[in-house]
Amino acid sequence: MRESALQETLFKQMRTPEFYPHPVHSVTVCETHISMVFLAGDVVYKIKKSVGLEFLDFTTLENRRHFCTREVALNRRLTNNVYLGVTKITQKGNHFYLNGDGTVVEYAVRMRRLSETDSMKQLLRSGKIGNKDIDRLAMALSEFYGSDTSDNPPNMETAFETIRQNCDENFKQAQPLLGPLFDGDCFQSIWSRTGTFLNRQKPLFFRRMGNKRFRNCHGDLRTGHIYFTDTGIQIIDCIEFNDRFRYQDVGADLAFLAMDMEFLGFSALAEKFLLAYAGYSHDPEVYVLINFYKCYRAIVRFKVNCIRLQEHDVSEQERNKLLEQTKKYLALADRYADRFSKPRIWVVCGMPASGKSSLAQALSLALNIRSINSDEVRKKIFSAPPTDPENMPFEKGMYSETATGQTYDRLLSLAEKEVLKGNSVVLDATFSREKYRKQVVSLAKQLGAGIVFTECTVPDPILQKRLIMRNGRDTISDARISHFQSFKNRFEPIRDTETDHHIKINTESSMDACLSIILPWMI
Repeated sequence: MRESALQETLFKQMRTPEFYPHPVHSVTVCETHISMVFLAGDVVYKIKKSVGLEFLDFTTLENRRHFCTREVALNRRLTNNVYLGVTKITQKGNHFYLNGDGTVVEYAVRMRRLSETDSMKQLLRSGKIGNKDIDRLAMALSEFYGSDTSDNPPNMETAFETIRQNCDENFKQAQPLLGPLFDGDCFQSIWSRTGTFLNRQKPLFFRRMGNKRFRNCHGDLRTGHIYFTDTGIQIIDCIEFNDRFRYQDVGADLAFLAMDMEFLGFSALAEKFLLAYAGYSHDPEVYVLINFYKCYRAIVRFKVNCIRLQEHDVSEQERNKLLEQTKKYLALADRYADRFSKPRIWVVCGMPASGKSSLAQALSLALNIRSINSDEVRKKIFSAPPTDPENMPFEKGMYSETATGQTYDRLLSLAEKEVLKGNSVVLDATFSREKYRKQVVSLAKQLGAGIVFTECTVPDPILQKRLIMRNGRDTISDARISHFQSFKNRFEPIRDTETDHHIKINTESSMDACLSIILPWMI
């Protein structure tokens, strides 16, 4: 008997309560494109279908036994007394048995049944998930990733090409399944923008690897796999069948959960989850690639649904539900692609000595984009001042209103060149006058770029102390303590009507803390 036919016969028997050697009143069956799950009383039996896909091979009994064993071992990392072991299924005559006499014909992962009312998906829908629960989950995942002692990928180039392979494989496997049901142009656009992002942002991925942000993750982290139980948080069903889907940037793991929460309509909680995780793990940089990874995850779900839609045993009701979900995943992927591909102008502004240049440099490094400093621009336009900075008259010479206007014109011209190349850019300048802020807002609108004003602020005594410390030093900025009051009098406060994207940052905080406030604006 062919394995697929044998499995069909086995599955028929496993649907009946009499099949099981323990009390079972009724059997609930859940099916995916790669497995059959039988909820029988207090126990769950999960069997891998005899299927072969480009990303997995369950076509032999030995492979299924191997991956059942792997599934139990890997999932015990994030669960407690849930994964009970691997059970042999034997055949004697026309009957099948759990751990019985006869020939071993199949293997099942045996699990303790968890209550669906405890699942994160159900708790979200019933409004029973709060900020404290989200915080607990973020802490648990931070500890999980931090406990992994595996080395960095031995070859960063190879690891990066694995990311590219995973992305391309998703699109290539889904493309033949599109048919007339889905927007092919939208699909191709997402694919193109994904490739462009990978080519442009390769250093970001390398830095994540170097900073040990690539770990032995879960691989399928979504709300239906997370349970808040009396014995703690239980996270089940990690990827066991293909290591390259599990060894990845933790951001890819977190993005799956964030995307799933947004899919269900809980975007605000998804943001709180990411913020809590970034704080616990000291990883504000996770935001830099989160939209890219969320797009990747949305296409994963799109592909999986497309595969399921091709199967013949899908009822009309299930098919309609799948179609609706699949279109929604494609729309989400398109939205995420817009976010990671749309250039953004980051205006880092504030009083002299407010820490804006240090923050601008950190932001530039985190995003792998150019930072343009107004002092450097000014001194390329005009010759160096003849007097020491301490004795320089306020707003004279190269700092006159005319010279400052020329400096901002050049600053914006350089920003425009970056945006036209498809790049985001950081502008490091005081932007103390409303007219200069209006110019950059107008430029962003004209170019179709996003814009965020990050205003650096510290108490006046700190500003004064920092300016005093500059005396006698050779710094790119010529602002000194003698200019403090004049600068303060001239600074025109940023009004809410100027921009919807205005952040105030106290630069007395650590750089990680500052970036943790700024980078969430990417999502």
